[in-house]
Amino acid sequence: MTPPCLPRSLRLSLVAGVDEAGRGPLAGPVAIAAVILDPARPIDGLADSKVLTAAAREDLFAQINARCLARAVVLIDAAEIDRLNILQATLAGMRRVLAALVPAPVLALIDGNRLPPALPCPAECLVGGDGLEPAISAASILAKVSRDRYMSALAQRWPGYGFEQHKGYPTPGHLEALQRLGPCPEHRHSFAPVRSAMMPALL
Repeated sequence: MTPPCLPRSLRLSLVAGVDEAGRGPLAGPVAIAAVILDPARPIDGLADSKVLTAAAREDLFAQINARCLARAVVLIDAAEIDRLNILQATLAGMRRVLAALVPAPVLALIDGNRLPPALPCPAECLVGGDGLEPAISAASILAKVSRDRYMSALAQRWPGYGFEQHKGYPTPGHLEALQRLGPCPEHRHSFAPVRSAMMPALL
């Protein structure tokens, strides 16, 4: 709930940007982030995380966490992605991440063209929003950096796949490792290349 003691001008500024990272990989979670920026503490250089260097993302990640009014990141793991499918898992993550924000937003701006049902606040879609709306840009950076860090840690638990390099995306090196090692528990078994790598073990 939004604290009723907040000044009206601040309550009206509680607009959350929402974005995700990791819908396309064959392994690891999809990360969904929501950010409410503080109008009194602007952050220079916010942009779609995909056009930023890794160093720029890390720098902005620290600034966002230090200056925003609220932020949350939710990771939906491979098992839930397999159970729900990637679209429904992403939509479920958007509901969870908005519900986790304190103070609660009065409006959510969601990157893309699909609104999840049963959101805890009013929401609007914005196609290409990660390059247009600073709060969505901030969310894209939090989601991307959080997921990249998770995948780098995952590489220590499951060596040989190169998660620290490709972050689970279907690069030639990842596909080769899949064929050589087979899937690990962090792979999305509902995705076709992972299913294909499982076939020899089933024959």
